[in-house]
Amino acid sequence: MSFDPIHLTAILGMAAVTLAMRFGGYLLVRYVTVTGRAAAAMEAMPVAVLTALVVPTALATGPAETVAAAVTLFAAWRLPIIVAVIVGTAAVVALRLVF
Repeated sequence: MSFDPIHLTAILGMAAVTLAMRFGGYLLVRYVTVTGRAAAAMEAMPVAVLTALVVPTALATGPAETVAAAVTLFAAWRLPIIVAVIVGTAAVVALRLVF
């Protein structure tokens, strides 16, 4: 493995931007009161980000993963989240054996 200063610079730059955004958000929340539609949008953001990460992967990988994602979604509506994760993991393992 070789040392590449361009890659190191890119990684350090991304880390700096990530930390700046996190700290900037904390500082902004200290001085601004979020209410109304902005508060609702911020509360919906984790679900939107998780959906944006999971759905393309579930739909692009194969039928076992797609069906397992649906099984996990239905399990999460009725069961505690840790149980839904276990059900989803078991479903993808079982469905990969079937498909």
